[in-house]
Amino acid sequence: MARKKTWKELNNGQKAKGALMIGIQLGLQAVALKDLKRRSAAEVNGPKAAWVAGTFVNFLGPIAYFLFGRRKA
Repeated sequence: MARKKTWKELNNGQKAKGALMIGIQLGLQAVALKDLKRRSAAEVNGPKAAWVAGTFVNFLGPIAYFLFGRRKA
């Protein structure tokens, strides 16, 4: 099995892609957490605490919240 590369071993393109992915994840999570904070419990499908925890699942958590966690108006 191949050894994982360290950050120093990555080329600039790989570092840029990694930084972009981190930025997207943090952005999605920040927007989801902000949306959860401003909504009442009645406006969220399921417990808010579960959705907060779910946002920490990379990419899938925040996307799942936006697709399934918010009640339709």
